[in-house]
Amino acid sequence: MAGCSPSGPQLSEAAERGKTVYFTVCIACHNAKPTLDALGPPIAGASRELLEARVVHAAYPPGYQPKRKSQAMPAMPHLAGSIDDLAAYLAECCPAK
Repeated sequence: MAGCSPSGPQLSEAAERGKTVYFTVCIACHNAKPTLDALGPPIAGASRELLEARVVHAAYPPGYQPKRKSQAMPAMPHLAGSIDDLAAYLAECCPAK
């Protein structure tokens, strides 16, 4: 969880932008530490494909098995241009195990 704490190593520019998106939008439902559970499931290390499908289209990539049956997350197409940055943050901050 290096980049998730102030004492962690420096993030890339893209990951810093993604961190801003995460802490501005995503923590309304997801834990401030993306490896932990909250209203929304842990999303640490989420793939770009999954992020684009869920965030932009409120859908899932073909063949993906959701962690939860809930359909509470709305589409947020205004974040389409931030998907690469968000993916960078979730990969650098807290890669999937």
